[in-house]
Amino acid sequence: MRKLRKLFLAAIMVVGFNVATQAQEVAHINVSELIPLMPESKAAKDELTKLQEKYKKELETMQKDYQTKGQKYQAEAATAGDALNQTRMKEMQEMEERMSLFAQNAQQEMGKKELALSEPILTKAQQAIHKVARAKGYKYVLDSTIGSGVILADGPNLMAEVKKELKIN
Repeated sequence: MRKLRKLFLAAIMVVGFNVATQAQEVAHINVSELIPLMPESKAAKDELTKLQEKYKKELETMQKDYQTKGQKYQAEAATAGDALNQTRMKEMQEMEERMSLFAQNAQQEMGKKELALSEPILTKAQQAIHKVARAKGYKYVLDSTIGSGVILADGPNLMAEVKKELKIN
């Protein structure tokens, strides 16, 4: 009976040691908090803002031309004749289609640009996380961003070390 009890206690100690060891292998970091702190993120955001402003100005110019022509054609509609009015109406519809197509293309280009700019930033953050985690001896690092699937993040938080690695204040 005593041997069984000692064996049972030894088994519990081994399991407890394994759990404690595994807990030390897991850390977490909030990636969605880290990324905006990186200087590259601000530069990418500024570049996207400039591109968005450029597209916005171009679309506004197109809309002004559309409105100007529309007002002119409307004022002259009574004296222009049916054939000219039909041609003008078709021209206005084509202008609407061009504006719509421009807006769609601008949105697609913005998405492509955002992806192209964010990819190297994410890669740099991931490399820094890997470097810090390996240096600290962690085998697993979980993203503690809300909605990422981590329910509890009581383990070590790597944010300070990764910010230091990326030279972020």
